[in-house]
Amino acid sequence: MSWLPRRTVVVPFDFSEDAAKALATARELIGDPANLHVVHVLPILEAADPGVIWEAIDDESRRQHADAALNDELARLGHGDAGHAVILFGDPGHEVVAYAEEVDAGLIVVASHGKSALRRLLLGSVAERIVRLAHCPVLMLKYATK
Repeated sequence: MSWLPRRTVVVPFDFSEDAAKALATARELIGDPANLHVVHVLPILEAADPGVIWEAIDDESRRQHADAALNDELARLGHGDAGHAVILFGDPGHEVVAYAEEVDAGLIVVASHGKSALRRLLLGSVAERIVRLAHCPVLMLKYATK
């Protein structure tokens, strides 16, 4: 019997080194990689963005490019067998929590990037927002800075 009541684990992934470490940690916690959900969140395009005005970019093309980049990076990191690689749009904290609830996740594993206190106060922290909003346990990993 596993200590994790629901085996589904969600990992927000922003292509950073810390996110790659969090993904490796999550992979160690679960037995079956099919239960691993890797989520990347893209910001919503503003109506005044040049790509939107000139109709040079749309959400579907952004999703396709991000999906390809995410799957390539997962394969490069040795996690190509992760069960689900998902691209979402919106605020990362809210979208990750909503997705975790949708898939009935038992755990969210997130890396904290260690922003300065002032920057965190002004911008907020995605990891802190996830901890505050999550319906399930959150494992926040903070790695030493160089």
